[in-house]
Amino acid sequence: MSNDDETAKADGGTVSQSETVEDERFEEHPLEWDEPENNDKAPGERDTVSHRTEKYDDRKLVTGQAKYTADYEERYPDLAYAAVVRSEIPHGRVTGIDTSAAEAMDGVEAVLTPESDTVPDAKYTSAGQSYPEPSPWDMRVLNEHVRYIGDPIAAVAAEDRATATAAVEAIEVSYEEYDYVTDPEDAFNEDAPQLFEDGEVENEIVGHDYDRNRMAHIGGELGDVDGALDDDTHVHETEWETIRQSHANVEKHTSLAYTDEDDRHVLITSTQVPNHTRRQLAHLFDIPIRDIRVTKPRVGGGFGGKQAMVVEPIPLALSLATDRPVLYEASREEEFYAMRSRHPMKVKAKTAVTDDGDIEAIDIYALSNTGAYGSHGMTVAGNVGSKPMPLYSKVPNARFEADIVHTNTPQTGAMRGYGAPQGTLALEGHLDEVARDLGLDPIEFRRRHHMEVGDLDEIAGMMGGEGANRRIRSCGLDECIERGKDAIGYDDLEQPDADHLHRGIGMALSAQGTGVAGDELGAAQIMMNEDGSFHLQVGGVDIGTGADTAFLQIAAEVLGCDEDDIIVKSSDTDVTPFDYGAYASSTTYISGMAVKKAAEDAKERILDWGAKLLEEPVDVLETGDGTVYSERSGNSVTLEDIGYEAAYGDDEREHILGKGTHCTEESPPPFAAQFADVTVDETTGEFEVHKLVVAVDCGVAINPGMAEGQIEGANHMSYEMAVSEGITLDDEGRAEIADFDEYGLPSATETPPIESILVETHEPTGPFGAKSVAEVPTNTVPPALSNAVRDAVGVRIREMPISAEKIKARLDERKA
Repeated sequence: MSNDDETAKADGGTVSQSETVEDERFEEHPLEWDEPENNDKAPGERDTVSHRTEKYDDRKLVTGQAKYTADYEERYPDLAYAAVVRSEIPHGRVTGIDTSAAEAMDGVEAVLTPESDTVPDAKYTSAGQSYPEPSPWDMRVLNEHVRYIGDPIAAVAAEDRATATAAVEAIEVSYEEYDYVTDPEDAFNEDAPQLFEDGEVENEIVGHDYDRNRMAHIGGELGDVDGALDDDTHVHETEWETIRQSHANVEKHTSLAYTDEDDRHVLITSTQVPNHTRRQLAHLFDIPIRDIRVTKPRVGGGFGGKQAMVVEPIPLALSLATDRPVLYEASREEEFYAMRSRHPMKVKAKTAVTDDGDIEAIDIYALSNTGAYGSHGMTVAGNVGSKPMPLYSKVPNARFEADIVHTNTPQTGAMRGYGAPQGTLALEGHLDEVARDLGLDPIEFRRRHHMEVGDLDEIAGMMGGEGANRRIRSCGLDECIERGKDAIGYDDLEQPDADHLHRGIGMALSAQGTGVAGDELGAAQIMMNEDGSFHLQVGGVDIGTGADTAFLQIAAEVLGCDEDDIIVKSSDTDVTPFDYGAYASSTTYISGMAVKKAAEDAKERILDWGAKLLEEPVDVLETGDGTVYSERSGNSVTLEDIGYEAAYGDDEREHILGKGTHCTEESPPPFAAQFADVTVDETTGEFEVHKLVVAVDCGVAINPGMAEGQIEGANHMSYEMAVSEGITLDDEGRAEIADFDEYGLPSATETPPIESILVETHEPTGPFGAKSVAEVPTNTVPPALSNAVRDAVGVRIREMPISAEKIKARLDERKA
């Protein structure tokens, strides 16, 4: 790489422009895009983008002024509180509900059952995704056919929480109990109890077979995998298993519903998907979309668990029945057994490798336990293959298949990483084992095959759909590997003095997506006030990630104003433009580009007014430092002057507005290289993780501080997936976890040091070169830690979590 290929990076150092190229390799799959207006500036020269700006809501959060959904109860003196009766059996049919004792209690305002007038009978999916939803409509608001311990049966509204809870406990439910099944392999047998009968599912998904409890079967192939496996090559096969992981949100699922003075139905709710929720409520309750308003306050954590309409229908049904506002706040116990969790999976990986160490074929199969309902089931399983497998774009033959199976266990759904953690564990653990079996260096083995700029992503394309066969235009994997190696001390590992202690380093690579190619939409509007300040209205959803801050930085960079001069309003379906919501790491990339377009639209009008006031042509004008200035004469006029002139001028008047909408066929992958440093005691199996290092290529970091925070939070969640048992179930599928004390979430003192490294490239399709960052580090700790244990003591743990007991058992097996 020559010095001519470098530009300055925000914190010093360099950004390699050889990692972002345009040449003849792109001709088969061309892409047109509008280059960001300020791309001629290096990151360190920008005014707001690429700076560690304070989060927009930080001061409100630390002073307690930020309002979450439950905080709105003080605004409604006639508020009623909801509680839910949930199934106490894993499978059966409700034969009777005695609500008389509850209805007789003082303070009870309404008791609803599946037969109540305000309870919809329509089927739906809770999954908050595109339209039509790629999940089956297999749910009802309240159920007679119950399929897991936790299925909602009845709901109560009362004057206070204690009365609502007491009323729920007073309701008696009788059942006809059915056989049940909790293991996905058993559920897939032809003689297993069947969860769904004919006519109980609408919008059935490809490959469904409800006679065998299969919600969907998906797959695709590139080349000839069987032919490669039959050749005279080394064939390796391993099987991996992941946990049922909780989102562990600090803020529980909470929703407040009421009818306003215009007879419109308002939901204040903790959600990642306001517009999806509005659409689904309209479908369920047969209400025009225009008569539903969904607004999101601050959200105390989503991580995918709120990428679903989980609780909103219940307070709305109760509000309609009582004609008063109703608040439903799930209990912490309900969070663990009745909301959502990560899909537990068994994943098989198989490869064919030549004597020279060339991978000829990768074959992955996933069996996904979707639980009682199919929310996000197919799309999560698809990511098991479509996210990690394209990392190795030079492999000529690839195949992925998945079966998504129902069991009588709690519902699963979207969770940070969205299938990629399960697939990354299997593939990265498998490749590490293959390299060691063949006597190859695991890192160099990966280097020979991993993706580079210019590669055509045919492996993701084998699954079909929009955005297939994307061309890679930015990739910092090599730099991620090198900087991660240096930070972990990969080449300088020293063994402990004690003979029973052994130290090892493991690594893993990861890729994700940035939005869903061909299936995203974001919109924004920016309005200029007469004093030169702005109001930014954006449909994008900030769920604690700092999205609102990123929006401000993008808008301020274009407009040339201070971030404090912009007020942001997001995620109110009555006020803000349409947006699909916060999921698939799309917010900065999709919604941020919409903000950029809106700001550029407003800037065009601002420059026109500046030209009038300065009496100079537009093409010599620029914005900056709260002014419009002439690059020719040096003369300037303030944005405030322009605002007043536009609003109150003598000859002409205009309210300066900018609008932007963005959708794309692209989903550029961010990349990560994860390293784990561990010491294992061979006498007990106990291990200490000294350090986790993760280097991430996220394109240009709009706010490096926030990006590092996302990386560290994602790596902590990934570490939990590696060492925690997650949500454990008893023989009936009942969650054995009721509180954080029982869950085993690693505390700050139990979490090893995490070092995050930003490897900035430039993604030409993203705002100012940005792509996603929040999910890719969620995928990598389980395989890296499994690989580190293997490096230290030579035994492999394939079933998460990694524990001292499992390591000791494997060591004892080896000795036997």
